[in-house]
Amino acid sequence: MNKIVEKEFFSEHVVKLVVEAPEIARSRKAGHFIILRVGQKGERIPLTIASADTQKGTITLIVQTVGVSSDKLSRLEVGDKITDLVGPLGKATHIEKLGTILATGGGVGVAPLLPIVEAFKAAGNKVISVIAARNKDLIILEQEIKKHSDELIIMTDDGSYGKKGLITEGMEEIINKEKIDKCITVGPAIMMKYVAILTKEYKIPTEASLNTLMVDGTGMCGACRVTVGGKTKFVCVDGPEFNADEIDFDEMLSRLKSYKKEEEEAYKRYLSKYQKA
Repeated sequence: MNKIVEKEFFSEHVVKLVVEAPEIARSRKAGHFIILRVGQKGERIPLTIASADTQKGTITLIVQTVGVSSDKLSRLEVGDKITDLVGPLGKATHIEKLGTILATGGGVGVAPLLPIVEAFKAAGNKVISVIAARNKDLIILEQEIKKHSDELIIMTDDGSYGKKGLITEGMEEIINKEKIDKCITVGPAIMMKYVAILTKEYKIPTEASLNTLMVDGTGMCGACRVTVGGKTKFVCVDGPEFNADEIDFDEMLSRLKSYKKEEEEAYKRYLSKYQKA
């Protein structure tokens, strides 16, 4: 079991957990994720490793409570232990010196973006980051992203922080004044779809991280199937990062809605029982 050594709420539904996992901390790379379970009958939850401290032997996870399992995880306190935690899993981000990297993250997608930004900067690239959220309260890891970026633009839908507008507006501002050699995007599927449309227009090679599709994390369940370049891929073993131009985002968006009703009903039942207890 892996002990939680630090906990911090970024907002009502987003929490940072620092967890003891020395072997994972030593071997993880940008793009890697872990699978964990809360309780012997808990479901498997895939989470990207936001950062790691090899000296302390810890990894940092960012959790957004969207359903039963993530809610159970967010209720654990410092000193509590996570039932199962395995990793690192998935293919690491391909890092090399390319020139100027445009890194874009939306909502909690900024968490998996952070180690990618850090790694590209360490490889000698110029890194320009654009992060976005609906409002100021939902902007996370701003200082951490800024630390490893040559420039940072913040976009909010309501204009409560940074600049008002969509992430693509902030991106276009950069694209119009800089030669971008590669774009990385992590966030809600609909956001990544429009990021891909924009960068295709400007002929910028773009990688999109599809970690939100994962369930089992080992390629056995098939729930993370996605069409890339006309071929079926599995996000957990073939990715989680793919050429954004080749991803069938419309199919992906449709599949993400498949069990939305059932998940919402299960979460309501869970909260009802929890509140009565």
